[in-house]
Amino acid sequence: MKLSLTSIAALIGLAAAPLLLTANSASAQSLLPGMNGNYIGVGVSAGVSNDSNTGVGVQGRFDVPLAPVSVRGAALFGGNSAALIPTVTYDAAIAPSTNLYVGGGYSFVTNEGRSTPLGDKNSPVLTAGVETGVLENLVIFGDAKVGFDAFQGRNDAAVSLQVGAGLRF
Repeated sequence: MKLSLTSIAALIGLAAAPLLLTANSASAQSLLPGMNGNYIGVGVSAGVSNDSNTGVGVQGRFDVPLAPVSVRGAALFGGNSAALIPTVTYDAAIAPSTNLYVGGGYSFVTNEGRSTPLGDKNSPVLTAGVETGVLENLVIFGDAKVGFDAFQGRNDAAVSLQVGAGLRF
């Protein structure tokens, strides 16, 4: 799946719009506590680009206290390789115990040339997603990751969708 710069910009803009709407409103932020805390979870990761595959994803979040940012990590396993993706995200509360997040990082492919859900070579990554606490220690999450120039031999973007559940600690 080859993405144009226009379609990538539109995807990022769509994901960031709620952040821009809530960023200037301190009263909205105070009324919506959002989700806080750290978690680690597991789920399904599906590459929706050419030469990508479906696999298992492990994701984690470390909440930075007193700041609307988180440090995240994901490992997307598929085929004979994995994409290891550290990211930093901006988190915006959109409902009680629910955050929308957007951020960036880098994908390190453990066995370049072998397919993962996010391409087959190291690449910069943008991510956007949502997470919500459904029970005291249970979180569900879903996100999309776009890896730029993520395939060997061509400069196509890779897109991967993740959904899963995690335990808060």
